[in-house]
Amino acid sequence: MSHYHAVVWLDSREAHIFHITETEAEKITVRDRKPDKHLHGGGSKGREHAHADQDYLHRVVEALSGAQEWLIVGPGEAKHELVRHIERHDPGLRSRIKGVETADHPSDGQVCALARKYFARIDRMLPQRP
Repeated sequence: MSHYHAVVWLDSREAHIFHITETEAEKITVRDRKPDKHLHGGGSKGREHAHADQDYLHRVVEALSGAQEWLIVGPGEAKHELVRHIERHDPGLRSRIKGVETADHPSDGQVCALARKYFARIDRMLPQRP
């Protein structure tokens, strides 16, 4: 992918990566290969709040790597785990992260719209070239 901007919406199980322009979006989906872990006993329901798998996070970074500026969004801790993964394993890519935002479960179109608005705002803040 050769787009300058990319946005990823992720949780601990799945990531939706979009390489975007003002009018186009190319989507890549990356899924955690590990099965869900469920809590047992005590009336707890749902997926355990486990740390994201490092292989999964590595594949997300690979899917983002064609773009120069990244926006990371998601509902929970996975977005911060991705940032920490990049800082530990790919520190040279840290400067590509332009923002980390909370977003519950938006549609693909909403994710792309959020990213376009975000990148338009930060691009206006960059020094103008003569």
